Formats: sequence, C-alpha cells, structure tokens
Amino acid sequence: MGKDDFRCIECNEKAAELHRDYSNGILKTTICGSCQKPVDKYIEYDPVIILIDAILCKTQAFRHILFNTSLNIHWKLCVFCLLCEAYLRWSLLHGSEQSSDPADIIRYTKEWDFYNMFGLAALELSAFCGGVLWFLWVVVGRLQGGTVELSLLLRALLLSCYGKVLLIPAVIWEHDYSPLCLGLIKLFVLTSNSQAIRVILNSSRRLSLMAVCLGLLSENCVAQACKKLPWSIQDMLTSE
Repeated sequence: MGKDDFRCIECNEKAAELHRDYSNGILKTTICGSCQKPVDKYIEYDPVIILIDAILCKTQAFRHILFNTSLNIHWKLCVFCLLCEAYLRWSLLHGSEQSSDPADIIRYTKEWDFYNMFGLAALELSAFCGGVLWFLWVVVGRLQGGTVELSLLLRALLLSCYGKVLLIPAVIWEHDYSPLCLGLIKLFVLTSNSQAIRVILNSSRRLSLMAVCLGLLSENCVAQACKKLPWSIQDMLTSE
C-alpha cells in the first residue's frame, strides 16, 4: 500500500503508516493525529480475535480488514461460497427426490444438477452485487457528487459474504431447525454486506440498508426469472 492508503480504525482518517520501526527492532503503533488513538490496534492482535470481532460486525475490525491489510482472497472466497450454496441447493433438491431406479446412478455420477445450481448461485450473486453497486453509483456518485470506488466496494461485498461457509455444517447436521438456521445465516450475510458498505463509504446505516435491500430485490428477481423462463438451463438438463 502507498502513502495515505491506511485508515484509522476509530475515526476513519487517512494515515501514512500503521507503525514505526525504531532502532534495535523496536516497533511502536502509530497514533492518529485526529482522535489520538492507535491507528490500528489489530496489527498486534491474533487473527482469531480479529475474526471474532468481524463476526460481531465491529466497524473497527472491518476497517482493519478492508483498508489496512492486503487481503486479496475475495475471488477465491467467492468461488468457495458459491460452492457451498450450490451444495446446499443440490442437497435440498435430491433430498426431495428419492428414487430406487438403478438407472439414476449413471445420472447422479455426472451431477449436472450441481453445476446447474452453481451457475444459478453465481448469477444471483452477480445480480445482487450489480444492484448494490448500481444503487450506490447513482445515489453517492451522481446525486451526492461523491466518489465511489466500485472495485473496492465489490471486494468488500465479496469478502463480507464469508458467512455462507456456515451453510455446509447447517446441511451436514440437518435437524428440524434447519430452515431457521438457513434464514439466520442469510440475515447474517446481509448484515455483514451492509456493514462493509458503511465502512467503505463511511455512510449512514440507512443508505447501506437501502443498497442491500435493492441488491436482494435484484437477486430475487433473477431467481424468479430463471424459474419461469421456458428455456431455462435447469429445465433443459432435467428434461429427457
């Protein structure tokens, strides 16, 4: 990161460095000139503590991850989360389709349905991110005359979807409360998305919630369209 690329996790002011390296290997955390607090206390914390604070949606933890680290695993995390969601949909689909026909073994070995679900999940995520970015570009960039870094926002949205990895244990340890667990996981992911938007734009909670709601609306519209289109991929793969 270059000069003034860091942010104070307390007041969001820009900072030139997170710590100073004195002689004899002595490091000292930089103090913010605005709030007189350490610019980033998390540089001395264990990653587990940072993860716990991020799960609690603390603003300071989100600022540390999004501004003061070079964490570039958002695309890998995105693919992994899509795999988790595809596995959830695939397991629910085949859980309701019990068949004893030996011919089904050949069809199950190909598992076209799983790849289909992966594609649908990727399409819905694209619609969600596209809806959020479009809304913020219009409201912040055009109406308010602010600056919107779409690449940074996209990275924040993808990283804040980490809660989707909880879908796997929710499916493996299936019980009567699975629908409730899946709903809570979805709510947690949307809350993390909203917090990530607030941190990147330093905006109000209302704006971030409106952006997430529009993204969710776009995602649901795409999901319904994929189900109703007569030439949908799902129908072509399942029809014989």
